[in-house]
Amino acid sequence: MADEMALLVADIYEAAGLLRRSGEATAGAEGQTQARWQLLSVVSESPLSVAQAARRLGITRQGVQRVANDLVREDLAAFRSNPDHRSSPLLALTPAGQETLKRITTRAAEVHESLTAGIPPSEITAARALLRRLMDQMRQHEDGSNSRQTE
Repeated sequence: MADEMALLVADIYEAAGLLRRSGEATAGAEGQTQARWQLLSVVSESPLSVAQAARRLGITRQGVQRVANDLVREDLAAFRSNPDHRSSPLLALTPAGQETLKRITTRAAEVHESLTAGIPPSEITAARALLRRLMDQMRQHEDGSNSRQTE
């Protein structure tokens, strides 16, 4: 079983690389990067602080700050006051940012349709279910490791 898991991990890393390149091309067609697309997407439902966005994306706050500043400079996002934390403003999309995200998302949907042509939806659903189970297992493992380190 460990050998199969090692092969699955290798496949996931390879797929992640392919998806990153595809994402860069998709975002690039709208003059953006995948990092900008991800940040536009993560703050699209509700404004978040840079630290909150970084946690959601699983990347450093400093990296998100740089991308956020770029988005603000291009008027795709704006910092708004944060009633819960005065020194940590919330990043929100501007109308231009909403439109840019919509165009990128539309392009991505077209790419996804092409990528999944000929694959039954049930197989996609099963793959997602397996990945979510594995991620839950990894989180539990991390939580157990973290709690043992603090004891």
